[in-house]
Amino acid sequence: MRIALFYHSLVSDWNHGNAHFLRGVVGELKARGHDVRVYEPANAWSVTNLVADHGPGGLEPFHRVYRHLASDAYDADSLDLDAVLADVDLVIVHEWNEPALVARIGEHRAARGRYALLFHDTHHRMVSVPEQMQAYDLSRYDGVLAFGEVIRRAYLNRGMARAAWTWHEAADTRVFYPRQGRPRAGELVWIGNFGDGERGDELDEFLIDPARRLGLQATVYGVRYPPQALAALARAGIRYAGYLPNPDVPEAFARHDVTLHIPRRYYARQLPGIPTIRPFEAMACGIPLISAVWDDAEQLFTPGRDYLVARDGGEMTAHLRRVLQDRHGARAMADHALRTIRQRHTCAHRVNGLLEICHELGMAMPARDRVRRRPLVMGEGHSR
Repeated sequence: MRIALFYHSLVSDWNHGNAHFLRGVVGELKARGHDVRVYEPANAWSVTNLVADHGPGGLEPFHRVYRHLASDAYDADSLDLDAVLADVDLVIVHEWNEPALVARIGEHRAARGRYALLFHDTHHRMVSVPEQMQAYDLSRYDGVLAFGEVIRRAYLNRGMARAAWTWHEAADTRVFYPRQGRPRAGELVWIGNFGDGERGDELDEFLIDPARRLGLQATVYGVRYPPQALAALARAGIRYAGYLPNPDVPEAFARHDVTLHIPRRYYARQLPGIPTIRPFEAMACGIPLISAVWDDAEQLFTPGRDYLVARDGGEMTAHLRRVLQDRHGARAMADHALRTIRQRHTCAHRVNGLLEICHELGMAMPARDRVRRRPLVMGEGHSR
């Protein structure tokens, strides 16, 4: 197939977690022989901020690890959809695109496009601020790829999509797999952005206070931390290390004993069943994981066997102590989680699902795409 993807950015993951999954999906599609083109705006804010903070060298980790991937930067005013979408079979447009572009592509499809057209939503706005999503005209789209069942139902219940499918994020196991023999840097690592204040209290309760109580050697990576948050980390003896390029995350996991999942407030309270990308990647790297409470309503994992759940700060402190003291039990849990990822939650699994949706839409699928392939994983059989 010829596939065109319109995303915010492929090359930058600065405060842009959608890049993680996109890279894995594009890599998997290309590995299966599909002709994939990714289009991103020339002035993408993620790229702009990354270069402002780290210079052009900030893009080096992407080019080093994803040598097989590239994107085309476009200017919205001069984008020629007739040329870009000539002879394509499938177009996917992400919800971080401007509503005007989303509408333009829909109009192009209605006027002279024979391709399947899908909208990809990986954010909580459809539930948290649904009025903002009314700006997107999806009337000419075949449907929505929603990264959780709650989001899928919201599109259908509000009449914004003619069809919708749940398409969870997943781990890119070509990049995220256990590393061996790395020098130990500490006990706890947490990788996540501050989140626009959506989990400030949760960071205090589930990360900062437990690390302080236990006297852990801990490191936090992420961006957009305000001065008060940085001061709180410092008071607890937690090292703040700033932006970490996502291709370098597996190395950070390999140098620590345990990591945490601290979902933003909307995911914990209003979006059951949506874990976001970080837990997938942590489990794929074979590091023990403890999560602040969230409801795995879609039964993606097995709580207690793939990861531990802490209902409050006291329970998080107890779980951290247990994981750090019972290394055999922690290793068994991490190994179970790694098997779960490899069996169910890789980007190859998600591409299988995408191709099934294409078949459902009536697209003629080559024989190789009608057969479920065993997902490729790196470092298989290795432990951290």
